[in-house]
Amino acid sequence: MEWLYLISLVVSVGCLALLDWRYKLAIWFDRRRALITLFIGVLVFIIWDLLGIQLGIFFHGNSQFSLPLRLLPEFPVEEIFFLILLCYCTLLIYRGAEKI
Repeated sequence: MEWLYLISLVVSVGCLALLDWRYKLAIWFDRRRALITLFIGVLVFIIWDLLGIQLGIFFHGNSQFSLPLRLLPEFPVEEIFFLILLCYCTLLIYRGAEKI
C-alpha cells in the first residue's frame, strides 16, 4: 500500500508523456528546451519546498500511501515525482493552448 502514491505519480507522468508524444507538444517537439524548462521548474519548487521545510511551514505527514524513505527530513522521495508531474502538466497545458 505504501508504494501506491509513487506508482500513481509515475503512471501519471507516463500518461503525460503519451499525450506529449501524440501531439508533439514539449519533449517530442523540442527535447532540449523542454527538458531545460522542466529542470528549472522542478529546481525552483525544490528550493521552495526546502525553504518551507526550514521555516516549519511544510512537513510530511504519516500516510499509509507514501514510502517511509526521505531524501531529507520532511522531504519524501515522492515529492520529486510530484514536482515533475506538476511542471510537465503545466508545460503541456501551455504548449497545447499555444498550439490551439
